[in-house]
Amino acid sequence: MLKRTLIGLLRSHEMTGDKAKDPLLKSHYYKLSKDRAWEEVVSTLKKIPGYKVLHEVQTVGEIVLEKRTMTGRTMDITVSVISVNPVTSAVDIYSASRGSLGDLGSNYRVILDLYRTLDKKLATYKTSGA
Repeated sequence: MLKRTLIGLLRSHEMTGDKAKDPLLKSHYYKLSKDRAWEEVVSTLKKIPGYKVLHEVQTVGEIVLEKRTMTGRTMDITVSVISVNPVTSAVDIYSASRGSLGDLGSNYRVILDLYRTLDKKLATYKTSGA
């Protein structure tokens, strides 16, 4: 956690993906079609307190959220639902803080929080990869 805070002094964004060095930032896979995963992810994200859904584009598979931190900064979060094959979907998250300087690791914590919430809701569909 200290390492994340130090990285956060300089960096004000964080993202997940298949090639992420940190295992906690790897893409999450679910045994659901893209449309079904989309419905589950959107309904879950809309219920999380503190996050505001700005817009959603189902054709592209992106949901844009906004979160205000306790210090008054605004974070822009993009959640992508990607079809891996007809029965498997992946969820990736990109989070960035508005303003100068770093985020002290808050984008990292937001991503972990969102993944925890989605994994809890979609636990029966979670899979290790494509």
